[in-house]
Amino acid sequence: MNVAILFGGKSQEHEVSCLSALSIYKHMDKNKYRPYLVGITKKGKFRYYNGDPSRLSEGVWEEFASDAPVDILGNNGPASIQTDSGLIEINCVFPVLHGPFGEDGRVQGILDYANIPYVGNKLLSSAICMDKVVTKDLLKLNKIPQTKYAVIDKVGLDVESLLEGYKYPLFVKPANLGSSVGISKVKSSEDLLGAINEAFLYDTKVLIEEGVSCRELECSALETKGNIYISSIGELIVFDEFYDYNSKYKNNTTKLVIPADLSEKLVSEIKNLAQRVFKILGCSSLARIDFFVDKETGKVMVNEVNTMPGFTNISMYPKLLENDGISYSELIDKLISSAVEEYE
Repeated sequence: MNVAILFGGKSQEHEVSCLSALSIYKHMDKNKYRPYLVGITKKGKFRYYNGDPSRLSEGVWEEFASDAPVDILGNNGPASIQTDSGLIEINCVFPVLHGPFGEDGRVQGILDYANIPYVGNKLLSSAICMDKVVTKDLLKLNKIPQTKYAVIDKVGLDVESLLEGYKYPLFVKPANLGSSVGISKVKSSEDLLGAINEAFLYDTKVLIEEGVSCRELECSALETKGNIYISSIGELIVFDEFYDYNSKYKNNTTKLVIPADLSEKLVSEIKNLAQRVFKILGCSSLARIDFFVDKETGKVMVNEVNTMPGFTNISMYPKLLENDGISYSELIDKLISSAVEEYE
């Protein structure tokens, strides 16, 4: 089976996507699948990359991309890559794209038009979960516990009135972005406007959340044959100010504890809540669901849902499942097989 690993994209998470793609390429079972790397440039152009895979981690793959036309929509037949040595028909797509223009439903819609099986969530759930505000509003309607939040959708709003009764610190976030890009932790009102302006550089809608003294927990959801499996719970021990982009990908200052030291009751509560959230948001195939647990009260709150989490072999999503006996290569196989079965 020819599998196109779709990576890159126009979002701020382009480089993270390249690392995920490289890892999937290396670990895909070559006896069962023929992987082809199809990159989306930062300008949104689809390019076949048949060069040295290690260049994906160096951020220079675009310079060495092939001129072979990539016909994802199948305008001239099946979805394919038109190479000098012949046509490569694409049987399935693994869109390991993070952030806007990849994880938000746009690419999923293209693949639906192309009538081709693909790994991951469908258009609607991808769009919902990409928008933190829409996600929170939908979970609020279903009485899912969350932190206190407010939304700013235009510059010049009376922020002080909007945030009356909120306690610092506050977290200011662009509504549609991942990997903690554009997020600020604000400890006083003097820094609030600057953080809001920073978030507006990335989006037209800004989310403000009240900070809580909490443990940060995550679990992986994997759906196969209609059954949703929720993994063991992992805990992030963050040594920086908060779990920002540098903590995730550069400074190596975050410790992952798998499984987290939790009571059976708390594990059961989190897993049941993860199942509910997965269904409420219409998710399918996979998701990483993040939680806060208040250190004082023990209250469990949903933080966010990631429909295409980081996918390197050291990322939290595959590591949690690996702890439960599903190897990284086996996980890739399950996701592709499930995508094809669902399509059929």
